[in-house]
Amino acid sequence: MSFDFGLTEDASLLSLFLSSFLGATLLPGGSELVLFGVLKMHPNLFASALVVATIGNTLGGMSSYLIGRILPERKPGKGLAWVQQYGVFALLFAWAPIIGDALCVAAGWLRLNALQVVLLMALGKFVRYWVVAQTSSLF
Repeated sequence: MSFDFGLTEDASLLSLFLSSFLGATLLPGGSELVLFGVLKMHPNLFASALVVATIGNTLGGMSSYLIGRILPERKPGKGLAWVQQYGVFALLFAWAPIIGDALCVAAGWLRLNALQVVLLMALGKFVRYWVVAQTSSLF
């Protein structure tokens, strides 16, 4: 099966960044599939693709965090109980479908420390992308 769509390495990484950013916002997306495709087309971009996907997805998650920061304090959202119970460590699961966006918004709503949020969010997202990248070499 060929995955060559004629995209240059730079175009592939840009597509990956946009997909990973949008996939971490309230918009649906499948950045894991894009990462898989980029690595099948350009296996030499393993490290670069991991970094680009992690940064894009983390920035997308932080945009949800910022939305939570501007919400009125009287309006809690979904994911609040997890973030209240586990604190900033709940952001390790910001990559998870459905609950990830809610965790990011709840962290912003609770005014959790942005540096701690971004670090734990990035760590969780990196691990998820690393697993996807490892599986791309199996196929």
